[in-house]
Amino acid sequence: MYNKLQYISQGDTVKEQLYNIHQALDHGCDWIQLRFKNQKTNKSFALAEAVHFLCEEYLANFIINDDVHLAEHIAADGVHLGLTDMSIIEARAVLGNTKIIGATANTLEDVLSHINNGCDYIGLGPYQFTKTKANLSPILGLRGYQSILNQLNPKQKETPIYAIGGITLENVDELVATGIHGIAVSGIITHSDHKSKIITELNEKLYSHVII
Repeated sequence: MYNKLQYISQGDTVKEQLYNIHQALDHGCDWIQLRFKNQKTNKSFALAEAVHFLCEEYLANFIINDDVHLAEHIAADGVHLGLTDMSIIEARAVLGNTKIIGATANTLEDVLSHINNGCDYIGLGPYQFTKTKANLSPILGLRGYQSILNQLNPKQKETPIYAIGGITLENVDELVATGIHGIAVSGIITHSDHKSKIITELNEKLYSHVII
């Protein structure tokens, strides 16, 4: 089963991205999603290669946001697709069956579609407002997660669902209680002055719950 804590990278430059990712890895994160939007191809490639090397060194999963062909080219562990990106079926044709394909969802319809199309995990959100991502989909809140998860059958629930969007340490217990598999976070780790502490506390909360 996939790690319960995903770190989504931040930084406007290659240097900032590398620093933030290295810090996350060094303090205990073992799932990195590289998110480096609207950049020149050579910069994205150079960053992805460097992050791939780091993730191999730290034995961490390495997922690339959006760019299926970049993920294929550098042999990343997989790709995360947004609602307007390449389809899961097309991405699977490029990457094959051994790579991880995650997908963003905002509604029950999104979730069901992604499951039917064979995604490996789903990032469902946003939980609440966040400055990390522009053009946010409608906020789900706790009730939104509970409503969607309650409508899934046991087979559908086998696809791991991650909460995402403005999540804080104080939100984790109530989110896990809805039945989600884990959380995907960014700013809470990037901007923390005590990264080991926050990552440890997040993992303790995520792994201490057993959903029956």
